[in-house]
Amino acid sequence: MEISAETVRRERQQRGWTQQHLADAAGCSLRTIQRIEKHGVASNESVSALCAVFEIERDRLLAEEATSRSHGSKRPVAPLLAAAAAVGAGLGAGLTWLAMSFAAAS
Repeated sequence: MEISAETVRRERQQRGWTQQHLADAAGCSLRTIQRIEKHGVASNESVSALCAVFEIERDRLLAEEATSRSHGSKRPVAPLLAAAAAVGAGLGAGLTWLAMSFAAAS
């Protein structure tokens, strides 16, 4: 999951903690904290642990791009559903015609 590496780093530094101290408090490895602060990617379990340790909501840790994607820039579903219905109807009609053709030939 994409999270804000800068928020993690800022929260840690505001408390005067080292990366090792945060890792110990969150119950994960130093390498995990280093990776999170460098790449901004964490598992759900790591995000939950960081939120608990920092006593903050998950939304504060989510990366800006992930937050904007999940809050409003959703892809329109109606055109996809219409296309899927049209394809399904066409396939159904074609298979029905084919089955009736074989039945009539028998």
